[in-house]
Amino acid sequence: MIELDFEKTNGLIPAIVQDDKTLEVLMLGFMNKQAFDETVKSGRATFFSRSRHTLWKKGETSGHVQHVKEIRVDCDKDTVLLKVDQVGGAACHKGYKSCFFSKVEDNNLKIVEPIIFDPKEVYK
Repeated sequence: MIELDFEKTNGLIPAIVQDDKTLEVLMLGFMNKQAFDETVKSGRATFFSRSRHTLWKKGETSGHVQHVKEIRVDCDKDTVLLKVDQVGGAACHKGYKSCFFSKVEDNNLKIVEPIIFDPKEVYK
């Protein structure tokens, strides 16, 4: 039985998502115990939406699902790392491969990655 420390962070733990082949960080989500258990059971990344207060499987709407290849747990048992096969080439709901598509340059944010899909077309 895997016992993660959900209490330390008020029931939610950070889940870092990384491409299992390139090791690029794709996104950061949050999991409650139910989301973690569903991820382990289904093999698909499942998170807890802080804005909607509900579970969501990555790719339910877009089809850009994340097949979990490996789960790692940090030393304090309060953060997980998901190594995934990212279907569709994009993890970000704004259409980019990674949610980290901007970098700080001259005290401004500059988009440094190409867009993969048009969110207006995918999330009608």
